[in-house]
Amino acid sequence: MTQTDKMLARKEGRVGYIIFNNPERHNAMSLDMWEATASILSDYRTDEDVRVVVLTGAGRKAFISGADISRFGSERSTAEGVAHYNAATERAYSAVHDFPKPTVAMIRGYCIGGGLGLASCCDMRIAADNARFAVPAAKLGLGYDYPGLKRLMDVVGPSFTKEIFFTARQFDSEEARIMGLVNRVVPEDQLEEFVRTYADTIAANAPLTVESVKFIVGQAIADESQRDMAAIAASVKRCFASQDYIEGRTAFMEKRKPVFTGR
Repeated sequence: MTQTDKMLARKEGRVGYIIFNNPERHNAMSLDMWEATASILSDYRTDEDVRVVVLTGAGRKAFISGADISRFGSERSTAEGVAHYNAATERAYSAVHDFPKPTVAMIRGYCIGGGLGLASCCDMRIAADNARFAVPAAKLGLGYDYPGLKRLMDVVGPSFTKEIFFTARQFDSEEARIMGLVNRVVPEDQLEEFVRTYADTIAANAPLTVESVKFIVGQAIADESQRDMAAIAASVKRCFASQDYIEGRTAFMEKRKPVFTGR
């Protein structure tokens, strides 16, 4: 498994974990961490044992607090460096957003800037009650490209996207829940167990059905001209033609839990 000292990967059953491991800087992201994120996801993409991926930060204070400003001198001091850095972050965002299997952001503490951008790329966000969310671009004079704004707007809608950016303030976990930014808020000391149970629940369901729904939802929020209706129909047909469909029906009749293989 591809990992570095700042980016950890581990598997628990059918669930793959990606851990942002820079707790002394509240898991602020450097260039190599962005690059490792995409690399780990590439490994999980082809690993048939992994059915769900959980992304989280090390320690108890942050998911990701944004970019590691201490590295800007070496990574973002030239036009070429800025372009390289921006391309690496977009590869990481796209790797999460376009990942074919379900992704869950497990968020405690700070989820700021690029951390919120990465969390918004996940399918679900489950937050501790101590989580704090913000995009401080307007406090720094930063421009924000279309892809990042579009991904956030797909989650919370236009008005809340504007509020997040216009105010540049920190929102607590309950405000985030009201906006639809997070799916669930749980006590901080129960977060890991709650996410583990949720991820295991998803992983136990029929992978072809879950991945088909993820694909179709992604197609539904894309511009109509970009939707692939033939691929949508094929993904549904694949479910009905699968051994898992037979297993699901059989298990229901036999009053037992199904054992799905993704085939």
